[in-house]
Amino acid sequence: MNMLKTTMLLAALTALFMALGFTLGGPRGAIISLLVAFAMNIFTYWNADKIVLKMHNAREVSPTSDFHALVANLARRANMPVPKIYLIDSPHPNAFATGRNPENAAVAATTGLLDALNRDEIEGVMAHELAHVKNRDTLIMTMVATIAGALSMLANFGLFFRDGDRNGLATLLAVLVAPFAAMIVQLAISRTREYGADRVGAEISGNPLALASALAKISRGAAAIPNPVAQRNPSAAQLYIVPTQVSEMFSTHPATENRIAELQALADAMPTAPRRSALDPLGRS
Repeated sequence: MNMLKTTMLLAALTALFMALGFTLGGPRGAIISLLVAFAMNIFTYWNADKIVLKMHNAREVSPTSDFHALVANLARRANMPVPKIYLIDSPHPNAFATGRNPENAAVAATTGLLDALNRDEIEGVMAHELAHVKNRDTLIMTMVATIAGALSMLANFGLFFRDGDRNGLATLLAVLVAPFAAMIVQLAISRTREYGADRVGAEISGNPLALASALAKISRGAAAIPNPVAQRNPSAAQLYIVPTQVSEMFSTHPATENRIAELQALADAMPTAPRRSALDPLGRS
């Protein structure tokens, strides 16, 4: 059901992009918009992981490190290839996954995250990122971000260079409404994928409460410690397990409290999961 919903929303976003192109340039504009979206998606399909990792100055982790062993063990539990594993020198606690498919994926965590969490919580976070890779969310979200970004650029172009003789009011409404509509679609897709990654990640680690505890700690740390990359590139916020400096209404992720509640319910339903008394779900240690 989640995949069907995502497919429908992605189709709606593409249709919105073409509709704006049609409003600005007629049938030719719609065709050009579609070709631009296709070209941008092809580029990001092959290069998104490199761009994201370079943006964060990420360095690949040695295969002999404890962190590499932790992630590799989780990947084996999930019956998936071991992705490339990166570390980011930053006090800001967060993590993300990138790559076009499980065979060409990477996961990364900040040094701040490794310092702030215990081993069980780190496992929960990295299992969540592996779940994004396994579910192919990284490719879907890259496509969504690309189309939404291109739509915003097209709307800005249309706002400043529109033809006053060609459906002026309709064009103005289109360039103002389209980016907002694209943001709503992007939020709907992102939030659906986050709940799915929480669930699958908890199944991989076998400890939903560890992920719940990690989310609470990361949320507090992310609010207190600046993230220069996200400040320079706001679109990067959707990459992280907990986004930063974004109001709940416009966040690409569900509220952390709601995610914790879902994980607590999952822990209660898993007979082999640690009980709440074994790990405080609110992240207090």
